Amino acid sequence: MFGSYLPILITAVLLGLVTQWFVNSSYRRYSQMALATGRSGAEVARAMLDAEGLHHVGIEMVPGHLTDHYDPRSDVLRLSKDVFGGRSVAAAGVAAHEAGHAVQHARGFAAARLRQVLVPTANFGSSAAFPLILAGLFIGIPGLITLGVVMFAAAVLFQIVTLPVEFDASRRALAALSVGNVLPSEQVSGARTVLTAAALTYVAATLIAVMQLVYYLGLSRR
Repeated sequence: MFGSYLPILITAVLLGLVTQWFVNSSYRRYSQMALATGRSGAEVARAMLDAEGLHHVGIEMVPGHLTDHYDPRSDVLRLSKDVFGGRSVAAAGVAAHEAGHAVQHARGFAAARLRQVLVPTANFGSSAAFPLILAGLFIGIPGLITLGVVMFAAAVLFQIVTLPVEFDASRRALAALSVGNVLPSEQVSGARTVLTAAALTYVAATLIAVMQLVYYLGLSRR
C-alpha cells in the first residue's frame, strides 16, 4: 500500500517546493518594485471596491505573511501587513486579487458560491478520508474504504472548483489595475506574474489531490 503511494508523495513534495519557490521569488521581486502611483495595497483595494459600488466592504490588516483573504461572512477584506501598507506592484496585485473575490461574492459568481457551499464538506472530508480508508483496510470493511473515497472526492471537487474562482479573481484584478491609472502598463505585467505564481499553487494542489483520489479509488477496488 505505502510503497505505491511513494511516487505521489515525492511528486507532492517536489511540486510544493517548486511552486512555493516561484511564489516567494515573484512576490519578493515585485515587492521591491515601487508602485508608480504610490498607492498602498489597501488604497488599491478600496479604489477597486468603490468602483464596483462595494462601499460597504471593509478592509482590515491582519498579521502574517501572505495571509490575505476575503471573508464573505463578514464582508471584510483582510490584508497582511506587507500588502495593506505596501506600496509595491506585488502589494497592489495581491490586494486587487482579494478585492476580486469580494466582487465575485457581490455579483453571485456561480463557482464562488459553489465553493462556499462545499467548504464544510471539503474540510471534513479531507481530514476524515484517510483514517476511514486506513481503518477499512486494516479491519477489512470495504464500506469504510468506499466512504473514505467518497469523502475525499468531495475535497477534490472543492479543489477543482477553486481553480476558476482564483483565476477569475485574478482576471478581475488585472482588469481593474489596467484602468484608472492604478498601474502603468509596464507594471501590470509584474502584477500578472505575482498572481500567476499564486495561481500555480492551486493548480499543483489540485493535481496532487486528483492523483491521491485515483490512488484511493485503486485501493477501494482491491
